[in-house]
Amino acid sequence: MTAIHRRVERLRRGEDPTLVARLPSGWAVLGEVQVREGYCLLLPDPVVPHLNALYPPERAQFLADMSDLGDAILAATGADRVNYAMFGNLEPALHAHLFPRWAAEPEDQRTLQPWALDWGAAAAFEPGRHADLISRLRASLPEGVEP
Repeated sequence: MTAIHRRVERLRRGEDPTLVARLPSGWAVLGEVQVREGYCLLLPDPVVPHLNALYPPERAQFLADMSDLGDAILAATGADRVNYAMFGNLEPALHAHLFPRWAAEPEDQRTLQPWALDWGAAAAFEPGRHADLISRLRASLPEGVEP
């Protein structure tokens, strides 16, 4: 079992406070470390090894949900763009990372890929601190999406 499998199990049980919403293809969650305020992940349910393991309709739904979550991040944070990443090398299960980015970021960070940022200095997710952000993200998702 990967960390993605374990997190999806917690989400199914209602035990993950980072939950943003249940989307048609899976779960939108805030990153446990907010390296950029609004950093989210999309986790498929059921968990699959990689994007190409999904049948075309499910693959299209995952990608549509990913872009809907990106739209919500833009609306909720005022970011200028979203960086999207799917790797699965460390945790061999499909998951998408969505990082809000701003043109006003410090010059030395503006063009860095997200894993080159200082994760150790980033704020950890805190339910009270991030409740408003979760509310704004939920409000920015398409109608009919479950919290």
